[in-house]
Amino acid sequence: MPEAEHVTTGDGAADAAPSPGVLAELTGLGRAIKELFGAQLELLSAEVGLARSALSWMLLAGLAATVAGVGLGLTLLALVGLLLAKWFASWLWALVALAVLQLVFMLAAIVFFRRCMHWMSLPATRTEWGAMMRDTRARARRRVEGEDAA
Repeated sequence: MPEAEHVTTGDGAADAAPSPGVLAELTGLGRAIKELFGAQLELLSAEVGLARSALSWMLLAGLAATVAGVGLGLTLLALVGLLLAKWFASWLWALVALAVLQLVFMLAAIVFFRRCMHWMSLPATRTEWGAMMRDTRARARRRVEGEDAA
């Protein structure tokens, strides 16, 4: 086997420069790290793009569901109006009855909402609400402190 050649300087000492194989490996490692982080950045940008797209589609789906729900409600009201018109044999009385039914439903919803607001304002409910908020805050602080310690 041939002996490895040593580069010598003028005084005969061996040169301490790294061999070309190590330099090539370090260059290759640097290139690989650059490619890895570039790929990670591309992946992150693709995920952010998907999230933006998903958010837009979710808003569009919510709007479509709202429009469909309103359409269904109007269709059901029309069917109830038609049934009332057949029952009363008069469109005028059917519309009056439908308006009264809608008014009763709206007033019942308002009364129920006011009753719920009253329940929330009772001293026992306020105390329970405050205790629940304090517990939630304390749990969040413990979780943050646990993450900071780790």
